[in-house]
Amino acid sequence: MPQNITISCHALVEAAEREIETITVDQARTLHGEETVFVDIRDIRELNREGRVPGAFHCPRGMLEFWIDPESPYHKPIFAQDKKFVFFCAGGLRSALAAQTALRMGLRPVAHLRGGFGAWRAAGCAGEAPAPSKTAKA
Repeated sequence: MPQNITISCHALVEAAEREIETITVDQARTLHGEETVFVDIRDIRELNREGRVPGAFHCPRGMLEFWIDPESPYHKPIFAQDKKFVFFCAGGLRSALAAQTALRMGLRPVAHLRGGFGAWRAAGCAGEAPAPSKTAKA
């Protein structure tokens, strides 16, 4: 019997964005380097392929809840800091859901970057180069 999906991923993202703060690249650029933790939830392969926001903390989306929860054996102390957390992904969809989850868990203040790393890069913001390919020949 086929599945009957009753809510789309886009509807989930739209609902999340009604609950969380969404910031623009210009706002993010202003916050970068301040008392703000940029949280990159992309897969490590995306970081290695596309590059990084300087100073961003990498938290794979699949570990987010476990790294935020201070009772979890996987807790990361960075999430205990009294700072603002700006979540981003490649295009701004996963980060909306991640910011919503973090907010619901009690992490505050949180926001997500509209357009994600793609928008950051398109705006000419500083970035770290992708990791060199292990298959590249010298």
